[in-house]
Amino acid sequence: MKVLYPEITPYHTFFLETGSQHSIYVEQSGNPDGFPVIFLHGGPCSGAKPDHRRFFNPEYYRIILFDQRGCGLSLPFGELEHNATQDLIDDMERIRQVLNINQWLVFGGSWGAALALLYAQQHTERVCGLIIRAVFLARQQDMDWFIKDGVRRIYPEQWQKLCESIPESGRDNVIQGVCDALWGTDEIAVRRVTREWMAWNAQVALGNAYQGCSQDNHVTDKMVQQVRMELHYAKNHYFIEENQILKNCHKLSDISAIIIHGRNDLVCPMEAGMMLHQVMPHAEYIVLPNAGHIAQGEDMINALVTAADKWVKSS
Repeated sequence: MKVLYPEITPYHTFFLETGSQHSIYVEQSGNPDGFPVIFLHGGPCSGAKPDHRRFFNPEYYRIILFDQRGCGLSLPFGELEHNATQDLIDDMERIRQVLNINQWLVFGGSWGAALALLYAQQHTERVCGLIIRAVFLARQQDMDWFIKDGVRRIYPEQWQKLCESIPESGRDNVIQGVCDALWGTDEIAVRRVTREWMAWNAQVALGNAYQGCSQDNHVTDKMVQQVRMELHYAKNHYFIEENQILKNCHKLSDISAIIIHGRNDLVCPMEAGMMLHQVMPHAEYIVLPNAGHIAQGEDMINALVTAADKWVKSS
């Protein structure tokens, strides 16, 4: 059973200028002469974390992490203008060019998985491999599952709390109701909806490990901005056409790929992983019977570290 590699610190950090108000935080760790891998965090709103470096053997990999626009250490935090999927893809290309990388391995989970696939479909010649975890395809049915008539049937109590946080008139369309509250002028409503949206996310992602949300917990401005960013993408259908990812996967037939999905993932149900494998039959497809959504737990960490080790040894 493989575990995360020891903690490491970056040997190089910088802010990438984008030609807009956004400056993107980028870091490199591991071996400066190693094989380049770029890690794509989820959300879209979360930011990269130090443990994300630890999926990769630092002796063999040149590990590149960045915070997507408005996330983490990127500036300005929470900025939504000029913040769409194509902007993030363009930022990845800027990073590659600035770092003078010809090809790299692209590693992403959840929203990061969607972004990895979209990037690879546009810049196929720059991607030598894909490691995809917790497949998110950004289809209408994926959003409906999460926020309309799917997982709410599994966690009806938490769903009810979310619905009750928005005015009754907005409950027929929860996404719109949450957005109306978040961008409204009632500061109490903004904080209430932010708390319950984050609680809903945590319940679905963590399952039985979720410890609950105290009504006494202070909702910070940063939390509000994070939720607004997540909804900014969701209400705009992630700025892509319906079923765009699956339709364009034929472009990836020459790219080595590993797809890893936990059967207990209730954020991104197993069907998404199966559908991706059906349009990428050349990919190695790993189903973890006891794993859920997040990149934690023995089985998931073992699978991800094994995939990264396997790829670099075969390259």
